[in-house]
Amino acid sequence: GSVRWWGMAEAEQGLSPAEEDAELVAVIGATVPTGFEVTAAEEVQEKLGSASRISRDRGKIYFEVPAQSLPQVHRLRSVDNLFVVVQEFKDYQFKENKEDALKDLEDLVKKLPWTNPLKVWELNNSLKKRKTKRKKQNLQSTASKEKLPDDGEEEGSDPKDMSKQEDCAQNAASVEPVGSQDTGDTQGVETRNGEEEQQQEEEDNERLDAKDQLQAGFGSESKAGEGQRSEGEPKVLKFRVTCNRAGEKHSFTSNEAARDFGGAVQEHFQWKADMTGFDVEVLLNIHNNEVVVGIALTEESLHRRNITHFGPTTLRSTLAYGMLRLCDPQPTDIIVDPMCGTGAIPIEGATEWPSCYHIAGDNNPQAVKRAANNICSLLKKNENKESSTSLGIPLDIIQWDICNLPLRTGSVDIIVTDMPFGKRIGSKKKNWDLYPACLMEMGRICTPGTGRAVLLTQDKKCFAKALSRMGHIWRKGQTVWVNVGGLHAAVYLLKRTWERAEEKRSFW
Repeated sequence: GSVRWWGMAEAEQGLSPAEEDAELVAVIGATVPTGFEVTAAEEVQEKLGSASRISRDRGKIYFEVPAQSLPQVHRLRSVDNLFVVVQEFKDYQFKENKEDALKDLEDLVKKLPWTNPLKVWELNNSLKKRKTKRKKQNLQSTASKEKLPDDGEEEGSDPKDMSKQEDCAQNAASVEPVGSQDTGDTQGVETRNGEEEQQQEEEDNERLDAKDQLQAGFGSESKAGEGQRSEGEPKVLKFRVTCNRAGEKHSFTSNEAARDFGGAVQEHFQWKADMTGFDVEVLLNIHNNEVVVGIALTEESLHRRNITHFGPTTLRSTLAYGMLRLCDPQPTDIIVDPMCGTGAIPIEGATEWPSCYHIAGDNNPQAVKRAANNICSLLKKNENKESSTSLGIPLDIIQWDICNLPLRTGSVDIIVTDMPFGKRIGSKKKNWDLYPACLMEMGRICTPGTGRAVLLTQDKKCFAKALSRMGHIWRKGQTVWVNVGGLHAAVYLLKRTWERAEEKRSFW
């Protein structure tokens, strides 16, 4: 198998260990919404200047960055989970006999180049701790200034609300640690809302943090392999192994692989196995003959950002970002989500494209209320950042009827929405009438010639029929096949033709 780890500029050039660490290059693996791998790769290129390799195993990309860029990696908008690659085997030859195949995996543990990836994991951890500490100080200072009632909801850390999110079942390729819960925004995922200078300052701080940590060789924290020490007592690290396996030809199950590989990891490092209270999560990803061993850098998927009040079908923020990016928003564009649910799309839009104007609406008063609460949480979170001036976000929410929108004909540049699948909300039968009526009304409000729509649906048959009836106002561009909570769905990019849409008919 081919190896992918480099410690740049090694000791032959006479670098001290601290300098060597500062030159550390990490190979990062990221799980992304299936179908949006290219979008994620474009974002990595644009924001980190790194080329990505899209895995044959759908829903994953790999890229290299200097270890001190970790804070920026956590700020990517299109990635769900992040891990540092220990080693990758492009064509691993599994033995046919189950015992032999598992024995090989056990033996592999001793041969893997763990040192650098563990340094990256440790750096990631120390940055996370500092981030949480800074956040706590900020919260305390603003709370003492304003005596804010702390309802525990603004950071998405309320377990009650977490449990409401039903539609976030991961596809088999992604790793969602069980029982781990984020203490707010520790992952370094920050929102942009026009406070560019302040964000710049925060980024600079984090970059300096990363650099300091690297050059100090992590200061008082000893190397992960030795266990961390507190008050002179060795703290034994707790770990778990998560195995994701896909392919027909393996003689073993993912549970057996995780168990035997985990046993060897325990023996090698003298760590303690713990399925829920772990410090380190070792990942064993097996896809046919491709094997990747990694160490998780995120405790909880980054797609939960911005949302504190979950509905029955809350869309993942990472998927919302991918959909918005597909329609290439330009400054001053008016972007409408006419069926916004809990507001994942417009909130992501207003956060990432603050120079556009975002309008969200839904016919369900409960959904509008949840979306409004999510917007309030976001505003509160922005106020809690170090800056005293908070600029608000370019987003309004309205309760309306999708077939009768209170918007002028041809006044909207972009429509991005998650259509009712007819599973948890609505029904397939209702969609037969709803879809053509929606496409008609969206066509009316969208600017002829330049307008575009990005629509997500699982009811592909019904959508195709509706689109064929509306072919005079909508042309189908790209289709992206995605996995939404285990359902095979499609994201359609539609272009508005120059044809005039009929004005509202009286019978609506």
